[in-house]
Amino acid sequence: MILHFFSSAGWESWDLHSRPLIRHGMPVLVDEDLRFEDEDGPRPTIAMNRWLQELPITGAPSPNTWRAYAQQLKSWSEFLAAHSVGVFADQLRLRGALSAYAEHRLSGPLEARLEGTSWNLAAKTIATFYEWSVRNGHCTDVPFSYSEGSYLRPDGVRVQSVRNLATVRGAKPHATRKYLERPYAELLMNALAGNDPDGEPDHGFRGRETGRNTAGIGLALSTGLRLRELSHLTVWEIPPLSRLPTTVPVPLQLAPPTAKGGKGRQTWIDYEALARVHDYVALERAASVEGSRWLPRDPLYVEEPTYAGARLNGTYRPWHVLTPDERRRLVAPGGGSALLAVQSDGSPFVDWATVLRRTSTRVRDRFDPAFPHVFPHMTRHTFAMATLERLVRGYYQRAAQLVLDTGGDNAMALYLTKADPLLVLRDLMGHASVATTQAYLHLLDTQRIFREAYKETSPAPREQGEARAEFRDCDAR
Repeated sequence: MILHFFSSAGWESWDLHSRPLIRHGMPVLVDEDLRFEDEDGPRPTIAMNRWLQELPITGAPSPNTWRAYAQQLKSWSEFLAAHSVGVFADQLRLRGALSAYAEHRLSGPLEARLEGTSWNLAAKTIATFYEWSVRNGHCTDVPFSYSEGSYLRPDGVRVQSVRNLATVRGAKPHATRKYLERPYAELLMNALAGNDPDGEPDHGFRGRETGRNTAGIGLALSTGLRLRELSHLTVWEIPPLSRLPTTVPVPLQLAPPTAKGGKGRQTWIDYEALARVHDYVALERAASVEGSRWLPRDPLYVEEPTYAGARLNGTYRPWHVLTPDERRRLVAPGGGSALLAVQSDGSPFVDWATVLRRTSTRVRDRFDPAFPHVFPHMTRHTFAMATLERLVRGYYQRAAQLVLDTGGDNAMALYLTKADPLLVLRDLMGHASVATTQAYLHLLDTQRIFREAYKETSPAPREQGEARAEFRDCDAR
C-alpha cells in the first residue's frame, strides 16, 4: 500500500470545474496497483480515505495527527493483506487477526515491535476507524472489546470511562519527572550561553549561536510555548520592551494557525526573558540576516511590518492569519527570514530538539551526570510548574497589586488580582477547561509545591500548641 500526501497544485489541468475540497497535506492511501475499485466493487481504501478526510472536523485538526493515523491504518492493512484477511472481513476473522497483530507489534520482530504507548495509539486509531465504519455501513461490528468504569476527577466530579481492552497499561505517568527543577533550569540556561554552572565562561565550550539558543529556550521556559508555536513566531510579534523593568508579566499573543487545534491564545513572558530576546534581535540576529541571500521557494516578501501585520507581496495581511508554511516563506525587508530564530546565513531555524539534546548531553558529561534528557515539550512542563509555584506563593498577585496600588492602569495586573490561580494557568496553557489543567498538573506531580507553600504559611509554634491543646480538651470530654 502506498501512502501519499495530497496537493492541489496544478488542479486547473485536471479537467475539474473547481479546486478539490481535500485539504492540502491530507494523507491518501492507495493500493499498489493504483486502483480504488475492481470487479468486486469499491475497495476498502475508499472508506479509509473518507475517514481520513473527515479527521479535521472530528477532533483531529493537526496534519501531524492525520499522518500518524494514516501510517497506523497502512500498517494494519498490510498485515491483513499478508494474512489474506479483508479489511472488512467478519468480526471473528478480524478479532483473530487483531490478536495476531498485537503479538506481532508487541513481541514480534524488532523492526516491527512497538513500545506500549505506540501500540496503544495504533489500537485506538484502528478502533476509531472501525467505529466510524460501523456508523457508515461499511461493516457490522467493531473487532475490539471494551470495559466500562468511572474515576474521580481532581475537582470531585465522577466521570464514566471506557477502556479498549487491546491497549496495554504502562507505568504511572506521575512517577516520571517531566519538568526541570529551578536549579536544573538555571543550569540549562547557563550551558546554552556557553557558561559553567556558576555562570562563568566555560572555556571548553565550542558551540555557536549562544544568543539565539538562550533567547529561544528562555522564551519557551517563560511562556510555555509548544515547539510549533516557538518555531513559527515572527520577529515582529515579540512584545516591545518597556524602559523600566516590571514584575508583572508582559502579554504575548499567539496566532491561531500556529497553535494546537488552530486555537489562538494569549500567554505571557517575564521581563528578563523578553529583554534577552530583544538583545538577540538587536545583535546576533541582526548580524545573521544583514545582507542574507537566503530565499525560499515561492517567497513572501515583507514590507512595512508592524506588531499587527505587514504587506506581503503587496497585499496587507495580519500576522494572526498566517499558517506555519507561509511563515517559513517570509523574507524580511532587509533580507533573511522573518522568523524570530535564524541560522547564521539568515535562513529559518526550527531544530530546537537538537539544541536541547546536545546541551543536556554536554551538561551530563561535564557537570552533572544526573541531569535529565531535555526535550522541547519539557520546557512547557517546566513553565507550568514554575508558574503554578509563583501563583500558589502569591508572587504574581502581590506584584499585580503593587502596580494597581501605585495608580497603574494595567489589564494584566487587574486580571491577576481577580482570577483564581488554576484559571490563570488554564488560560496560559491554552487548555479547554480547568479540569484539563488539573489533570495535567496531576501528571506532573505538584505535591512538592503545595507542601512547601503549606510549610511557609503553617502556624507558628505557639499557635500549633494552642491547636493541639484544643484537641486534647476534646479528647478529655
